[in-house]
Amino acid sequence: MTRLAMLKATAASAGILLPLAWGGVAWAQDAVNLRMTIWSANEAHLALFNEIGEGFKATHPNVSVTFEPLPFENYTTTLTTQIAGGNPPDLAWIFETSAADFVNSGALAPLTEAFTKTEGYNLDDVTDSATALWTRDSQLYAYPFSTSPFAVFVNNDLVTAAGAKTPAELIASGEWTWENALATAKAVADSGKDGLVIRDFNYQTWQNLTAFWRGWGANAWSEDGKTCGFAEQPMVDAMTRLHQAIFVDGALPGPGENVDFFAGDAAMTITQISRASLLPKDDPFDWDLVPLPEGPAGAYSVIGQAAVGAFANRPNTDVAVEFLGYMTNPENSEKLAQFFPPARANLLNAETLGKTNPLLTPEQIENVVIAGISNGKVIAGHTNFAQIQQTIRASLDGLWVADADVPAVLASVCQGVSPLLMR
Repeated sequence: MTRLAMLKATAASAGILLPLAWGGVAWAQDAVNLRMTIWSANEAHLALFNEIGEGFKATHPNVSVTFEPLPFENYTTTLTTQIAGGNPPDLAWIFETSAADFVNSGALAPLTEAFTKTEGYNLDDVTDSATALWTRDSQLYAYPFSTSPFAVFVNNDLVTAAGAKTPAELIASGEWTWENALATAKAVADSGKDGLVIRDFNYQTWQNLTAFWRGWGANAWSEDGKTCGFAEQPMVDAMTRLHQAIFVDGALPGPGENVDFFAGDAAMTITQISRASLLPKDDPFDWDLVPLPEGPAGAYSVIGQAAVGAFANRPNTDVAVEFLGYMTNPENSEKLAQFFPPARANLLNAETLGKTNPLLTPEQIENVVIAGISNGKVIAGHTNFAQIQQTIRASLDGLWVADADVPAVLASVCQGVSPLLMR
């Protein structure tokens, strides 16, 4: 069975992408309404996207672009349901974990030729490392608009009130390790607030734990994607420590607890710099942004990546590709960089990023953003990721109880997911 046929066969049950069947191109004079799905409903993000959409409309008065936010936690499932139901968008954000499914399915329009022919686009400025996940047979199928390292936002007010050293102080003394970070989180939790929140994890989106377990040298699967890594010792050690931090130390909120760092309710959160827009403007607290702590396996960085693709064989595919080229040209990439670290080498410097990220200090930009992008590894994805994600999530449910047998639960994860990894 071909990969495309396999994707068709499993889409209904696993949320896997279906290729599209429509054809044709809109006439230039026709009214064109492009719809692009995104997973952010943040007002600042939407304002910027709408500004870019209006900029395109200025030279394409017949084209309107609508940005449709979908819930983050089930974004890919909702998107693929739209596609399978015959109501696909013209463009979509795509997670790094689903890159292989989208790129290999044939559902995305090729971009390389169109971007190369666009005056002033300068595709050569987009780094090879950033485009690797989104390229097949030397053809780019989605543009990585966000190559963002995971980092730690800190509420220094809560940390100092709990009598603990701030992460900046620990960094200065060479003590910014996971053990000390978790001790700080416990101290704040003991004082009545919450300690550490791994944002968007919520005991469901387990892949966001990559920012934690890679400190122990653990991975969800091997480099070739065929061997499960959950039962290996680095993962057992990492998840044992995480389980202790949750259920013994109380350093992290437990299952069912919804805690918002940006509302001032927690000492630290692991997330990406695009979340800086959520920092309170009224009654702000003293905050900082620092790299991930050093783990037993040493210093490391984890990158979350997102791309935008235009769907192939749609009535407005050519217009969608043209808009995507406009949205990601050098000028608009610099605008997007205030929230989403760019893939363009020319923009990866403290001076440029400082102009679009006024909330961040030059030290934060250099030590967190640029260093993280330069040294980090992207969260692992896999073909058939939707089914893999659901299978692992279900197996991990047994871990989120106080008396869990961590090695046994992790062994069950591998037992359930290994057949899927081997496909």
